[in-house]
Amino acid sequence: MAQSMTENSWITLAAQLVHGYGVASGRATHSPYPQGTIALQTPHFLELGLDLRGYYPGTLNLSIAPYDLQLRQPRWTFPLVEWFPNVCETFSFSPCRLVIKEVSVNGLIYYPHPDTKPAHFQDPSIVEVLAPYIGDLDQTSMISLEVKAQEIRIQSPGLTR
Repeated sequence: MAQSMTENSWITLAAQLVHGYGVASGRATHSPYPQGTIALQTPHFLELGLDLRGYYPGTLNLSIAPYDLQLRQPRWTFPLVEWFPNVCETFSFSPCRLVIKEVSVNGLIYYPHPDTKPAHFQDPSIVEVLAPYIGDLDQTSMISLEVKAQEIRIQSPGLTR
């Protein structure tokens, strides 16, 4: 998987939908954020210049194992956003595309920085994606995740690209 660095280069990865915690969407039964974290965060990101209102207020959790995703130069980074009383997190976003049944859907990689995230740590091979609502997705769905080569680095154990 060569990662060239031209402005319009995309890296394509096979991805599998996996169950998340349900906190982002508000589906978790024991979450301190019954509205969901995305719904609570959206007005703050809008105020900072990123409009998430066209996306479903929850994340798709995609496994790209055996690879891990690392930020290179994400399009947006918002340091220490206080999106809930006494909760400050740093977030980065990078454009991505999902290809499902030969249909391409634009989305955003949603990356709460682990060093500022209070709970619900993700395995580094799990990528959280914001996208418009997509029906009929399950863990058997074949998904290609396309990420911007100049913004995202993909690494496998023992090898960084």
